[in-house]
Amino acid sequence: MRTTRLASVLQSPGPYAGVTLEVGHDDENGDHEHQLRVRAACEALRHAGADEAVVEAVSERLSRLVGRPAPVARTVVANADGVLLDDVLHARVDRPEVAWGPLPELGTWLTLQEAGGTPFVLAVVDHVGGDVAVCSTLVPEPLQEESAGGETFRVHKVPTGGWSALRYQHVAENVWKENAEAVAEEITRLVREGRSLVLLAGDPQSRPQVIDALGTVQAEVVELETGTRAEDGGDEALQEAVREAVFAHTAARGLALAHELAERRGRDNAVATGVDDVADAFVRGQVDTLLIDPVAADGLTLDPARYPGLALGTAPLDAPLSASAALVAAAALTSAEVAVSRARALGGEPVGALLRWDQSAQASSV
Repeated sequence: MRTTRLASVLQSPGPYAGVTLEVGHDDENGDHEHQLRVRAACEALRHAGADEAVVEAVSERLSRLVGRPAPVARTVVANADGVLLDDVLHARVDRPEVAWGPLPELGTWLTLQEAGGTPFVLAVVDHVGGDVAVCSTLVPEPLQEESAGGETFRVHKVPTGGWSALRYQHVAENVWKENAEAVAEEITRLVREGRSLVLLAGDPQSRPQVIDALGTVQAEVVELETGTRAEDGGDEALQEAVREAVFAHTAARGLALAHELAERRGRDNAVATGVDDVADAFVRGQVDTLLIDPVAADGLTLDPARYPGLALGTAPLDAPLSASAALVAAAALTSAEVAVSRARALGGEPVGALLRWDQSAQASSV
């Protein structure tokens, strides 16, 4: 996953309160149980030394009802400035995660992100504009949705004759182009927030215009040969095409990472495993993708004094930090991606990294 959202969290100083909690209501006692879970989490924060104002901000946000079918997980990160991250996923939390410290603890959230479906951008377009939504395969409704474009003046080419025919045609084409650019602008904004997959459906003549307007957007863009801006949203063919595209994207990425890591480990080239080696690679700016097993990394620490130059935002450097929190923070602050893996795929280590270049090869060429 991309770490843009985490980078924005780390722009605000710690310490941070972080809670990942089950907030779904799946029976008649759901509201009461929800409040008990929130109360227990907040008591744990107080016990850990969290400021009361931060606890209150977390409590207020976690107490809000979520109108989605259970199971529902909510992750909230807050500091003295207020809530910095609030993410809701269609996933079950087997064990709540509650932490107060100099860096956000997000191991459970990262795991749920991987297990809870790939968030993607779905844009259904026509000449008038498009409906652009952030979706997940495991949530029936869009997580957020906007309409872009909307200019309709002479949106259809008018079959007039004489000297005005070309002028009318050009006006219509310009309106189409402006609407496509508006859709592309909204898609680009969502991609910059961390979405790596864009699905483009709708009018076959409008889709290429949006793709042209997107330019070199940093995401995989897939055209779907179905879907319209129907009022009832009941396009079964579109839903099936979306599921197939997302599955192909997720499976391809997971398989590619596994193969790439195994190949690099076999060649001992542009790869790092273990907390020390990965931290050193971050200092050198080498890390392209951090791979982490949150369960295996739980309880491990990292002494930032041993790694001068390690990007940790405003975290204090005079005491050991949670290794997983520190390395995820370093990934976010150096624009590296993060993927959840398992220790057995990382040579038995809790963390590993795919590197942008191989240090030994660079040294031998000097």
